[in-house]
Amino acid sequence: MKIDWKPYIGQTLSITLHENYGLAIDETSGTPIFEIVFKTGKLSGVYDEGLLLEAEREKEIIKIYIPYTSIKCVEIFSF
Repeated sequence: MKIDWKPYIGQTLSITLHENYGLAIDETSGTPIFEIVFKTGKLSGVYDEGLLLEAEREKEIIKIYIPYTSIKCVEIFSF
């Protein structure tokens, strides 16, 4: 299913990624733990291959490009 993302421009998205970028070790069992990676920000651009979010970190605006192939789940917030 394809989604038309343009109506959601300006709304806040919380995106869960397929990739497990963070890897930690559980100290009690010694086994690896894969962290779930989230990206959150306002949707500012919709492109053929992905979405562009804007977020504020440490008083700076950053832009986050997320390819569609990396998206596992999206929550859409209307504030």
